Amino acid sequence: MRVVISGELQQRIFDQMEATYPNEGGGFILGDAEPDTLTVRDIMQVENVFALEEQHHRYAMRPQDWMRLEDQADERGLSLIGYYHSHPDSPAVPSEYDREHALPNFVYIITSVMMARASEMRVWRLQADRSRFDQLQLQID
Repeated sequence: MRVVISGELQQRIFDQMEATYPNEGGGFILGDAEPDTLTVRDIMQVENVFALEEQHHRYAMRPQDWMRLEDQADERGLSLIGYYHSHPDSPAVPSEYDREHALPNFVYIITSVMMARASEMRVWRLQADRSRFDQLQLQID
């Protein structure tokens, strides 16, 4: 499976994640799904509502945000294909918390933000049995 994102959208994610540093930031990925390729068409940042003292390593959103963005994606003829978030001063690798809260049908773009600078982006998908994530190919166009 390959995930394609434009350089412009990648930069928007980097800018957002640097702006939320030292806390985690995140949002939804909107796009198109084909058998072997997911194409990112847009991203929608969502406020981190996790307890303030935990936001440096946790991210959460309101259920209403999910529903609102799903409706907006439908109106635009797109699908919610995944979720993106940052790992401040940590690698762009899913945590155990990420695994416990992930959905197998979504892709997860994780951006490592080291000392306030976005440094690495990787994309992951949870296996159907929820045992682990597989890294997917990320193509920047």
